[in-house]
Amino acid sequence: MARRYVHTCVRVLDPDASLRFYGTLGFERRGRLNFETAYNIYLGLPGDGDVLELTVNRGRTEPYDLGTGYNHIAVTASDLDGALAQLAQQGIEPERPPYSVREGGNRLCFVRDPDGYRIELIETDPSTE
Repeated sequence: MARRYVHTCVRVLDPDASLRFYGTLGFERRGRLNFETAYNIYLGLPGDGDVLELTVNRGRTEPYDLGTGYNHIAVTASDLDGALAQLAQQGIEPERPPYSVREGGNRLCFVRDPDGYRIELIETDPSTE
């Protein structure tokens, strides 16, 4: 029986673009593990473990087929508008403007990372995190 969630792994083409994107969301680069034909870059949020693994397959130039099973990962943002402004500087725009799914609920929106993976940004009050 599983006891804890460890990490998510996504394959990326441009590790620099991915590191800029996830860095904007607050992820810190933690380490790298090299293999013969690929390498992994490990990221985590302050105070948390290495929860995101970016896999770079050496020599790969074609985009990955994301399939129909993956939907999104979600992260919180204490300043959603500020995060979106920083992402806009990288040419990344939300799928639609921030919205709430219920009255009084947190605002949220979806963006896509440089490889097309959907990321849900959920605005939170930093005093309650």
